[in-house]
Amino acid sequence: MKNRRKNREAFADHSYWQSYSDMMAALLLIFILIIAITLSIYRQKTTDLDNTRIELDKAQSQLNQTITDLENSKAELEKSNQELASSLTELQQAYAQAALTEEELNKAYLEIENAREELTTTKDELQAIVGIRTDIIGALQSAFNNSSMKVDAQTGSITFSSDVLFRYNSATLTSDSRKTLKEIIPMYLDVLLQDQFRGYIAEIIIEGHTDTDGGYQSNMELSYERANAVADFCLDKRNGLTETEIEQLQKILTVNGKSWSSPVYKKDAFGNALEEVDMPASRRVEIKFRLKEDEMIEKISGILAQE
Repeated sequence: MKNRRKNREAFADHSYWQSYSDMMAALLLIFILIIAITLSIYRQKTTDLDNTRIELDKAQSQLNQTITDLENSKAELEKSNQELASSLTELQQAYAQAALTEEELNKAYLEIENAREELTTTKDELQAIVGIRTDIIGALQSAFNNSSMKVDAQTGSITFSSDVLFRYNSATLTSDSRKTLKEIIPMYLDVLLQDQFRGYIAEIIIEGHTDTDGGYQSNMELSYERANAVADFCLDKRNGLTETEIEQLQKILTVNGKSWSSPVYKKDAFGNALEEVDMPASRRVEIKFRLKEDEMIEKISGILAQE
């Protein structure tokens, strides 16, 4: 009986420790499972965290690139704004310049128009002046229509042969020449000194010329003395001019001696000048006139030719 009880107690003790051991093993297994699960979760979390970090780094990189792009865009925008401001300034300056240019252009147009009007006025005046010479020459030709004296159609001058007026190498008028001059001089000067033309006459010129025989100086003296003899005749009231005309003539009369500086050359049958001097024709006294506007006539001739 006692043995059976001991066996039962021994078996009972053995069953207790075995159960305790099994329980500890089960707990250990549970711990191991918990640790394994925890490690698995940790690894998964770590992997997820790494992936998240990678994505975050990628996102940060994209953000940095976006910020860089934004800063570049901002810089370009600022540059564009500066260029726009510069362009606006240039445009404003261009508008101001255009307005100034338009004002200058209008001023230039006005000046051109005024100049055109002045040119037209001057042209009309100078055409009238050119017409004066023609009118004077026409009046002279009409006055000498029935006379043997011919008026030069280009200059309006008249020419006396020295052989007719003077003896050889003399400056004293012959009696026959005085009759000729008394007929011719008043006719010529009456035209030039009439009210219609007198205001346009700058000079009435008496010029003496000789042939090429002899010295220049001696011929200069002779040519001047002959021209002066004709001038003295013109200023003598006994020779056809009134006192008023003589006073007017004294204000504009010029006497020149030209010696043989302007000889007359012989001409062939066709009117062409030869090299041989025409000695009798070279010995002469010319009476001619100069208009106050002669220089202007030359200018207007160029202007009219351009027009």
